[in-house]
Amino acid sequence: MTPAAGRKSPADKHDERRRALAESALRTLGELGYARASLREIANNSAYSHGVVHYYFQDKHELIVYCVREQKAECVRRYDGVVAHSTTPEQLAVGFADKLVETLRDDTAMHRLWYDVRTQSMFEERLREVAVEIDGWLEDMVWRIVSKYADLADTVPAMPAPVVYGIFDGLFQQALVNHTLGRDGVLDDLHELVRELLPTMIKEPA
Repeated sequence: MTPAAGRKSPADKHDERRRALAESALRTLGELGYARASLREIANNSAYSHGVVHYYFQDKHELIVYCVREQKAECVRRYDGVVAHSTTPEQLAVGFADKLVETLRDDTAMHRLWYDVRTQSMFEERLREVAVEIDGWLEDMVWRIVSKYADLADTVPAMPAPVVYGIFDGLFQQALVNHTLGRDGVLDDLHELVRELLPTMIKEPA
């Protein structure tokens, strides 16, 4: 039998609660980082008890992997609209820069956690699979942006996907550090740099 119309199944309710717990935990995880966070500490800084958190997540590793995977998947999807709706190179460049600034400003904790997890994956084998998976998502997302930009400009990408991703990832991480330190002008600088960089990543077809 299927649930009555409008009534959520137990599986849906379980997934919904896990997502709510993850969203509640994200700020604490972003502030404490992978090494310092524990389920109890996360529960103490959320609306949920330690017992509830532990019921839905076996340990902090499972919670952190869930948080990072869910949030990064959502983050990547935000750029699909930029690719789909841009009709000129400049429109795409501005849309891409806008989204990067928006996510850096609004999702600082998530990005801090992601970079911490990626670094820790060099030492924690259990984190390597999700780190490689998410790096792949992000590289593909950046490549879709640059490829569409090249198409709109009647050109081709001048660099391979890993190089393009490395450049933007480094730029974004540097901006995240400066934003976390409270330095002025970080978001405006990021926006301008992204718009300046994109034209350097294309070339005339051979």
